Amino acid sequence: MTGTAPAPFTADDYRARMARAAREAADAGLAGLLVAPGPDLVWLTGYAPTAATERLTLLVLTAGRDPVLVVPALEAPDAAKAVGAPSFTLRDWTDGTDPYVATAGLLDPGGRFGVSDNAWAMHLLGLQRALPASSYAALTDALPMLRAVKDAAELELMAAAGAAADATFEEIRKVPFAGRRETEVGADLAGLLRRFGHSQVDFTIVASGPNGANPHHEVGDRVIERGDMVVLDFGGLKDGYGSDTSRTVHVGEPTDEERRVHDLVRAAQEAGFRAVRPGVACQEVDRAARAVIADAGYGAYFIHRTGHGIGVTTHEPPYMIEGEEQPLVPGMCFSVEPGVYLPGRFGVRIEDIVTVTEDGGRRLNDTTRELVIVD
Repeated sequence: MTGTAPAPFTADDYRARMARAAREAADAGLAGLLVAPGPDLVWLTGYAPTAATERLTLLVLTAGRDPVLVVPALEAPDAAKAVGAPSFTLRDWTDGTDPYVATAGLLDPGGRFGVSDNAWAMHLLGLQRALPASSYAALTDALPMLRAVKDAAELELMAAAGAAADATFEEIRKVPFAGRRETEVGADLAGLLRRFGHSQVDFTIVASGPNGANPHHEVGDRVIERGDMVVLDFGGLKDGYGSDTSRTVHVGEPTDEERRVHDLVRAAQEAGFRAVRPGVACQEVDRAARAVIADAGYGAYFIHRTGHGIGVTTHEPPYMIEGEEQPLVPGMCFSVEPGVYLPGRFGVRIEDIVTVTEDGGRRLNDTTRELVIVD
């Protein structure tokens, strides 16, 4: 489906993004950036070409030169309507001609280029045939922070997406759980996300009882029973920006151990959030949350990173994980989502999206982090 990015972005916004991307590429020692259809292209130009096409579409960004969008001729009219179109030159190619030869003329024959992660292998191989002395690096490796710092307009969209996810949780806690399949509750979640403005639902995890010990269980045919812990993790895109939140509910009254583990994860999530401030390395957020769980003797049951970036996709850099020394910068948005997973028994995860402020962090999810009892 062909489309454009939502308001409030203007041609000047996209022009500034493309110019910054080209400068950062040059500073990283790259001859330029080659951006295929996907989130990077939407973020840089406002253009979202059809996902079904196998024809080469590529934005070429090089410092000191105007951006060029190479497109199939039959899609040029749609590309010309993109909000960012005044900021790039269109160069189209027709079926029966070689698009790689046409694109090669825009590139340094021996240059090293950053390539968006979702570029098709056949297109990259085609460019390599046309420019055998060229080389390439994945954009996530070359410029991992390109989209990480959000401006004020992006932060407003992120906050609105978070509020929609919160409204979804407030409604889902009112529905019956006991006696229904996980798939049914998952369908409820998807419907609520759309009701509150999401155009795209990326995931609806409903992991009940022992399924909760699998962090990415999503939904299955298991019938939810009274006495179950249920991990709910859901999100998607609203107006082009992502939501992602997790809460763990209990069907009926929990045991003392279940309350204790939930309280532990809540304390770990709070510790991770409190570690957020400018200049702190990403790994410190992970360390703060992980230490709480490890000190309580459950360290072996926290089996994933503490968080991931979010923006025009629901998972992107930066990552809150040991070894990531990237310092936090105001405007970054990421999840803080520690968990404990007890195999064959139950799991608990609590997740908020957090943005870095000038003096700390701000949560973009505000629903209760206390253990919620559902029917």
